[in-house]
Amino acid sequence: MPAANDLRKGMAIKYNGNTNIVLEVHHRTPGNLRAFVQAKLRNIKTGNSADVRFSSTEKVELVDLQRRELEFSYKDHEGYHFMDPETYETLELDESLLAEAKDYLVENLKVEVLYAEGRAVEVELPASVTLKVTVSPEGLRGDTASNVQKHATLETGLVVNVPLFIKEGEMVKIDTRTGSYTGRA
Repeated sequence: MPAANDLRKGMAIKYNGNTNIVLEVHHRTPGNLRAFVQAKLRNIKTGNSADVRFSSTEKVELVDLQRRELEFSYKDHEGYHFMDPETYETLELDESLLAEAKDYLVENLKVEVLYAEGRAVEVELPASVTLKVTVSPEGLRGDTASNVQKHATLETGLVVNVPLFIKEGEMVKIDTRTGSYTGRA
């Protein structure tokens, strides 16, 4: 069994008899105390998150995760619908599972879905996605002296800062980890 020091984001572990997904991990070493690992865990049955402190040498039990590549199809009042490209089976995922990922979902986007104990527990997006700019106000003349940016609304409703030269209808690349503009597509 691995030590708490080996925990990484996205792993599944048994904690208090329940399967939990590791959302965040921080290794701390306060001045004159022993090192510990501060982890944010989400229970896959209840969906509740909790901050948990482990001793850095404490053993944790890992749970096997399965990964499936799915394509986003559409969103309706019931949830977000994904298709398995191998079996053409349609799966529905709840909005609470997607969290911020829903701001980057466009038709036919391939995502990886992690399954623990037969349940979808997390959606992993690609590092960047290409989205269309739907609303982008004109830049003011004379604002080009430095790296001035403006707000732009993308096709998913996400609002990001973009350079002044970006116009409505253009395709831009967005980093899904930070939510920032990385360039034209």
